[in-house]
Parts: sequence; structure tokens; C-alpha cells
Amino acid sequence: MKKLLTLFLPILISIFTISIDDCSAQWTQGDGIYGGLIYTMATLGNNIFAGKYGGVFISTNNGTSWAPTGLGNQSVLSLTTVGNNIFAGTNTHGVFLSTNNGTSWTQTTLNNKTIYALAGSGNTILAGTMNSGVYRSTDNGTSWSQTTLNNKSVGSFTILNNIFFAGVFNYSGAGGVYISTDNGASWTLTALSNKTIFSLGILGNNLFAGTDINGVFLSTNNGSSWTQTTLNNQMSFAIASVGNNLFVGTSMNGVYLSTNNGLSWTQSALNNQDVYCLSIQGNNLIAGTTTNGIYLSSNNGTNWTQTAFNSVWISSLSAIGSNIFAGIEYSNSSGGIYRSLNSGSNWALNGLNNQNVSCLATLGNNVFSGTDSGVYLSTNNGTNWIQTAMNNHNISSLLTLGSNIFAGTSTNSGPSGIYLSTNNGVNWTQTALNDQYVYSLAALGNNIFAGTWGSGVYLSTNNGTNWTQTALNNTTIWSFATLGTNILAGTDSGVFLSTNNGTNWINRNQGFISIPSVHALTIANNYIFAGTSAYSVWRRPLSDLTGIKYVSTEIPQSFNLEQNYPNPFNPTTTIKFNLPNAGNVSLKLYDVLGKEVDNLFKGSLSAGYYQMSFNASSLSSGIYFYRLETENFSDIKRMVLVK
Repeated sequence: MKKLLTLFLPILISIFTISIDDCSAQWTQGDGIYGGLIYTMATLGNNIFAGKYGGVFISTNNGTSWAPTGLGNQSVLSLTTVGNNIFAGTNTHGVFLSTNNGTSWTQTTLNNKTIYALAGSGNTILAGTMNSGVYRSTDNGTSWSQTTLNNKSVGSFTILNNIFFAGVFNYSGAGGVYISTDNGASWTLTALSNKTIFSLGILGNNLFAGTDINGVFLSTNNGSSWTQTTLNNQMSFAIASVGNNLFVGTSMNGVYLSTNNGLSWTQSALNNQDVYCLSIQGNNLIAGTTTNGIYLSSNNGTNWTQTAFNSVWISSLSAIGSNIFAGIEYSNSSGGIYRSLNSGSNWALNGLNNQNVSCLATLGNNVFSGTDSGVYLSTNNGTNWIQTAMNNHNISSLLTLGSNIFAGTSTNSGPSGIYLSTNNGVNWTQTALNDQYVYSLAALGNNIFAGTWGSGVYLSTNNGTNWTQTALNNTTIWSFATLGTNILAGTDSGVFLSTNNGTNWINRNQGFISIPSVHALTIANNYIFAGTSAYSVWRRPLSDLTGIKYVSTEIPQSFNLEQNYPNPFNPTTTIKFNLPNAGNVSLKLYDVLGKEVDNLFKGSLSAGYYQMSFNASSLSSGIYFYRLETENFSDIKRMVLVK
């Protein structure tokens, strides 16, 4: 399994023009792979906010898609809304305030505490802290004062008839439910004492308290007395009500429903999750889970749909035709391989769901998967998988070159380095770099690149027999992708690009909310996809890096390679071509003797009209030929360079 490190050059030379405007060329995050521990949720108008490790996320369409807000570098444990303001309680950094739906945030003066709970009423805002009790603000968070509940860990609040209640953890025998009748300034313990209170909720004039091991308690008299409900053996993390229905989110057993004030309970269809938080928006019930993101029910828990929350650790990406495969780390969710059929907009689990999938590679119609327990092979788009003879190594990277398969390993139990199979994984032999953890492999023409732990990129020009270290030599390289004569490296510090076989590298991180650790890169359907360790899958238009532009939304009737213009040229010309079908595309340049001079582009493109700018400043005057080749088409044209 890959180790998660801390998340956190200079000359650009290319044989063809790469037009990148740092102000407009950006990475954007995709939706649809589910996961992430959701600590807290809140609603404001039609917006839903979710707090988690990595900040506050917002959905404006009932959870169909989510976007990060401006608070992208905090672990957010609590949220509340007061008027048009939203407050976020964080781990060790106190309370933040946003007055514009999360677009920007300011840190309040309560800036050095872990905030487990937040609540607001009128001009009063309460913050429940770890070990320091309750703090109170009456001026929108500008200043805070500590209340009489001052030496305890407070995990929940609720408000009933203008009375505040606080749920306290029983770490030192002082747990239970506390009450304040003066807007949180002073507190007294109710009859429910010596218990850890995880959650508090209201239904009518009834007060409910969820505990760590004793289920849910009910008070009908503002906490003067309590009775244990029949939900008496569940760890109850969250309580919410819709109409006459009361919902409780539990550990391991999902959401329970009571329609009679807790006299009896039924388990909802969401019955096998840790549900840390519940929120209400209109008639919708929203549940935040520990490992599978956010679920939504519009019929009181009878049915649930999983929303597109994007916080999964993506270890690997690969594409065959219109299929994009993503390998998932087991420690972050259920592991395995997901597949997208629509350019990464949505994803579905596609097998190996009990494996750490660190890398993927394709050879013809075969997909190879590298896991903690060796290399697996699928011959039917991931429907079934078989384990190859490489079955006792931690596989960190895979590369197919011709009929060869290279596997980079990272294991403490035996020799690391690179292994080679020439027969579809039936047999393997060790080649070189046997003192390195090799996390990524790529081929560019006859060159092979190896990305290592802490030692950067190595290059081999003789099929892996010998290796030299490139200029990108002081970071961990998790992934590679190639674009014509370019190579991209996914590192602990984002994405780097080299246009001259690793001699120079330049970062291409514009648009990331924070610089991520990029564990996977692949090219499909006019996009470059980046799989990250904590922010799921991002994509960027291919034209940002290659100069190939998608120039029309119309679908051509037939393949066509046009004559370059101008011709003759010096030194720049434009090449146009049409693709009626999506698929793998190769555009190469040859001299008059038929020798390949340059691989202008190789990758997957969707159907459409394309053009690219070609710069031949490094070539001599003369006659050249450029050839377009797909699975169903091949054509060649003549161009003349005059200097």
C-alpha cells in the first residue's frame, strides 16, 4: 500500500507550440466517486454545506454535485447558520465565519480551540470546545467569552423554547446534558448525568439525547427527568426530525426512525453505515457517513441515494476507448476499481473491491491492476480478474511497452525495483533499480521513465538496462502521463511537465484549491485526469498542454486529415483533422526517408473537429510527412519547411 506523505523549473522547450494561459488554464474537480468522513452538515436556503477533513463543501442541487468552498485547508467538525451567516468549527483553529455562502471565510477571535459543536439563536452564538467547555459570542463572532461550563468537552447543542441545552462527554465523570436559561451565559446539569452525550434533538416540546452506549433518552420537561427509549443499545451520533418523524444516526447500523416520540423504532434502508450527522432541507433527510460520503432520502428513509461527494484517494487511472478506470485505496473506502463511461462525470464500482489498487495499465484489450498482493489481469473490461504469477509483491506501478509489461515494486519483504514480463504476466524477471521504491513508470518513444520515492525521476534509453537521474530529483513521483513529446509527472507537489525528456520541468498546478499529492494521471476524451490523495479526480482540457484544440461541437461524417496551412511554412503551421468516432489517435512526423522524426500526439480523443499548432523551429529545412492513424483510418500528407 502506498504511504501518504505530506501534501505539499524552469525552461519550457517544445517541438510544437504549447499555449498555456495561467489565468484560464485550470484544473477542475469531478464528481461521482463516493467517500469521505462527513463530520457535520448545515443548510442555508437552498444550499447544503458539508464539513470534513479538507474544509467545507457546498451543494446547490440537493447533493447531486458538490464543490469546495473557500475554506479548503481545515478539518471542519461543526457547522451552524445564523441569519445569512455560516459558522464553521475546526480542529485546533477555532471558528471561521462566511457571509457569502462559503465563497470566502474569516477566522474569528476564537482561533485556537477544537470546536466540536456550534449553535446560534438571535444574536447569540455558542461554541462547544474540547476540554474548555462553552464559549459565547453576542457580536457575530467578533469577540468570545467563556461561560460557566468551562472545563469540559461539549459535543452537541440544541435549543427548545429559547432554552439552550449542551451535550457533554463523560471523560471525567461530569458528562450529561446541561441547561442554560440565560442565552448560554451560565449552565446547570440536568437529571441526565454521568453519560457521554453525542447528540441532542427536538421534536415538538420533547427533548432527545443520544448517548455513546445507552441509546436515546427522552425528556418532556426540559431535562428535569429522563426516560430511556427502546432504542437503548446504539451509539447515537446524530438526531434530526421531519414533521412527526424522529431520525437517529448510529454507529454501524445506519439511520433509525420513530414516528411515536421514541416509543418504538424501525431501521431505515440505510442500515450498514456509520452516520455521524443528519440534516434537514425541506422534506429531504441528508445523512453524512464515515466512509461513503453523503446519502439523501426524500421519503422519510424508505429509500436513499448516494450523492456525488468527491473525497476518495485515487491511486491510479487508465483508459480503454470510452472507459476510464480508477483504482482506489482500500484504507479510504472499500478499495477496488471504479469505471466511468462519461468522461469522469459519474463512476461505478467495477471489481477488486477488497484490494488496494495502486496502479493500472492496458495492453490491447487487457487491463492489468497492481495491488498489495501482486498483479491482476482482466480480459473483459474489469468484469472478472485473475491473479498473475507476480503474486507476492507490493505493486506500485505498471507499464506496457510493445509486448512487455514492467512492474515497479515497493516492498520491505524482498527486492524492490522493476520486474519485467514478456508473456502477459505468466513469468516475471527482475531488471534494474533494485534499491528503489518505484511508484510510477512511463514510456516516451524508446525512453522509459521511472518515478521513485524521494529520488525523483530516472530515465532509461535501453529498455531498462541502465538508468540516469533527471532534473526532477528531490521529490516522490507517484504517476506519469505522456502527450506527444511531453511527459507529465504527478508528485507530492502537484503536476510537473517536461518537454525535453526530463532535462527541465515546470509545474502545472493552476486551479487546484491547494497543491495536492497527485497519485494518478491519464488522458481520455480531450481531458487530462489527475487522481489525488484527498481531493478525488480533477480534469483539465488537453488543449491547455498540447496545443490540440477541439474547434467544433458538430460531429463530422467521416475521417479527414487536411493539408497543413500555410505550406510551405517557417517555422509554424496548423494541422487540422476530423474524427467521426471516439478512440485512440496517433499523429506522427516523418522525414523523406520514412524515419520517424516526432510523435506529435498519442492519446484518446472524442469525435469532433480538431486543429493543432506545430512549431518546427528545431528541424532543418526540407520535406516532411505527417500521418494520422486511428483504429479505422490512416492518412498521410506532405509538408515543406523553408528556413
